[in-house]
Amino acid sequence: MEFDLPTTGAAFILVIALGIGGMAATPMGMNTILMMVAPSMIVFGLIMLALGVKHGEYRAVSR
Repeated sequence: MEFDLPTTGAAFILVIALGIGGMAATPMGMNTILMMVAPSMIVFGLIMLALGVKHGEYRAVSR
């Protein structure tokens, strides 16, 4: 599977949406989810995406 920018963006948004949807099913307030949980999920996801891209570049060059 080729992970270009649109595919990666769609997968990223899907994972965040699933996380927010799962949290919305709990008794926690939606305001808390959208103001505290969602931004931290997005920042963490972007950091992990950047690390994953760099690791992939390293593996592609080192072989």
